[in-house]
Amino acid sequence: MHRTMPLQIRDREADGHIDVSTARTGRSPMTHVERLRAELADDIAAGRLPPGTSLDETLLAARFGVSRTPVREALRDLAAGGLVETRPHRGAVVAEVDQKRLEQMFTVMAELEALCAGLAAVSMTAPERAALDEMQARAAELVHLGDLSGYKAANDRFHGFVYTASHNDFLCETVLTVRRRVNAFRRSQFADLGRLAASHAEHDRVVSAMLRGDREAAGAAMRDHLESSRTTYAVHRDRS
Repeated sequence: MHRTMPLQIRDREADGHIDVSTARTGRSPMTHVERLRAELADDIAAGRLPPGTSLDETLLAARFGVSRTPVREALRDLAAGGLVETRPHRGAVVAEVDQKRLEQMFTVMAELEALCAGLAAVSMTAPERAALDEMQARAAELVHLGDLSGYKAANDRFHGFVYTASHNDFLCETVLTVRRRVNAFRRSQFADLGRLAASHAEHDRVVSAMLRGDREAAGAAMRDHLESSRTTYAVHRDRS
């Protein structure tokens, strides 16, 4: 049984610590660019925006109630992640996803996250362990409520926390680069509400191993979790 306790820790990116304020609230604000990028990426991964679909900046700005500037930035980010292509005289269009390459990215992601979890298990400070414990308890509340959008955000925060808790900056940079390419496809697993409870149970095995300082078990549990995400995405893709 995990404990829950309030914490106040500063932003790791700023001064070497992990920000766990969102572990208490369960929410964090998104910029317009982040919201657009996430929603468009989710639509592409789920097949709601099929390959070749034109992504008109003016129409997207009207849809999201923003100016064209954040739309342009979001499309640029999506192009960098391989989800969007920019073509002469056509503007941005949804890219064709190479399924073999996507499988390769999932494999690399699983190994990188397993490494993060294993390092974090033996590197976390006492405040970081308490913060992780609290984060998992908050996520359990979201599962109980069936809060899909809240759990998606909590899931992203959990994985980001594990990266930074490894205390290896180069590894963090590397895993974030891969994550930007594959994250939309990982998030599509939550099309089925039943996946929330399964995901949280998998997180619990990762957290338990990390809290007891078991590097090997933490890595194995995270690898299994990513493999489960890959399988769930594949099932969802084949149904679409």
